[in-house]
Amino acid sequence: MPQELIQTQEERQIQTTQALQVALARLIELPTADLRSRIEEELIDNAALEVSTEGEDFGEDHSLNEMEENDHAEDEADINDTYTTEPIETTDEIGDYLTEDDVPSYLLRRRDAEQSQIETPLTYGRSFYEELTEQIGEHSLSQHEVEVMEYIIGSLDSDGLLRKSLPRLADELAVYHDIETDEEELKRLLAILQTFEPRGIGATSLQECLLIQLDSPDIVSPYKEQAKRILTHYFKDFVAKHWDIVQQRMKMDDEAFKSVTHLLTHLNPAPGSVFNEDVSSSAQVVTPDFFIVVDESSQTISVLLNEDDLPDLRISPAFYDTVRQYVGKSKTLTRDQSDAYIYAKQKVESAQNFLNLIKRRNSTLRIVMQTIAEHQRDFFLEGDDESLLHPMALKDIAPKAGVDISTVSRVAASKYCQTAYGVYPLRFFFSNEMPAGSGEGVSSRKVKLALRDIIEHEDKRHPFSDEALAKEMQKRGFSIARRTVAKYRDQMGLPSGRLRK
Repeated sequence: MPQELIQTQEERQIQTTQALQVALARLIELPTADLRSRIEEELIDNAALEVSTEGEDFGEDHSLNEMEENDHAEDEADINDTYTTEPIETTDEIGDYLTEDDVPSYLLRRRDAEQSQIETPLTYGRSFYEELTEQIGEHSLSQHEVEVMEYIIGSLDSDGLLRKSLPRLADELAVYHDIETDEEELKRLLAILQTFEPRGIGATSLQECLLIQLDSPDIVSPYKEQAKRILTHYFKDFVAKHWDIVQQRMKMDDEAFKSVTHLLTHLNPAPGSVFNEDVSSSAQVVTPDFFIVVDESSQTISVLLNEDDLPDLRISPAFYDTVRQYVGKSKTLTRDQSDAYIYAKQKVESAQNFLNLIKRRNSTLRIVMQTIAEHQRDFFLEGDDESLLHPMALKDIAPKAGVDISTVSRVAASKYCQTAYGVYPLRFFFSNEMPAGSGEGVSSRKVKLALRDIIEHEDKRHPFSDEALAKEMQKRGFSIARRTVAKYRDQMGLPSGRLRK
């Protein structure tokens, strides 16, 4: 039997697991207000995605892949499912009950949380130094390493770059702060600092700053390697904007080179500029991403996502009907029908991926915040008392939540939770561990509270020196050095003993 070679062409949209993971990471990092904008962008970009009308029932989720299995069948399968996403839970569920006494307690707690003030004024001025030192708590560093890291941060220029040499930093730490370190340790800590947000912070040159940003997993571009090559080998021409020379040396066509230059020119040469150096005294409106609801009777802590004003999304029935109409008939479709089928299928698949990512984002945020709440259980149950906060780093939360450390970092970034006592940034709950007299670790925040209490109750006619404060702290079970006392006192804005007199 003669063999016949048959060539067929099939157009199929493929999204790699890596691309979906990057997309999920970006959604996880978005606070509620920015997620709203991201959803609006997706609604504009993808005609197959739309806002569902309140009260409509569109059935259960149905995988596009299941429909595609019928694409090679001779007859069209009888498909009755529709594309939707699970509706966002709201307190409309309460309307299904005759009286409020019949409503389950968890629905009442949810309603009360949703009816609380969504946008809460919060005076939250943050300096360049504070924003970066706050991120130290997300890493497991010793007290010595924290002190060195804080000095490195304090040595950054206003644009976020470090222009002091490492030997000079080591000398300054030894001479002025009695802290011994070496160039190897400084390099290691600087590498950690360069993972802080925004990317590029802590770079020692503009070239390194841009390369650090390109190494970020958030930047997904097929021209990433070419951009890094330009920065590595043709940096002077790049800075001088000798584009024709760079293009010639890179041997790239106009279209590809245009994409590379677009990527390079959208990097931030001064990442420190995103911070506001002036601590604002004006009230800033903060939208909480979570509501923490405490049931005092059962001593349980519930975490609710702030889904206010976020639309319920679904896949357009019109696009679904197009896919259903042509599925299983690929051999008999005209060219126009085939184009319409492929277009609708791609849009539906993209919309379905987006809906699934939103679900995974919400699920991840809930479990991470719930794990944080359980770790800081005493604080949430007992009220607004910072002394009840336990030392907590990213590595403490990640394994319990079943996620990667970087995921915890993304959840904690730029997000807030609202409790009955106020609104807190999630980074508020992360702090370093310091040794106590009992041998157990305590939060650095608790140490500061104890120090403040000693100063507030000292004899103002004979205030304590830093050395005396260190001894008083030791009496309370906190073994810290005089220089640590001075550093914490400065951070809290408290003057020296001579000026407190």
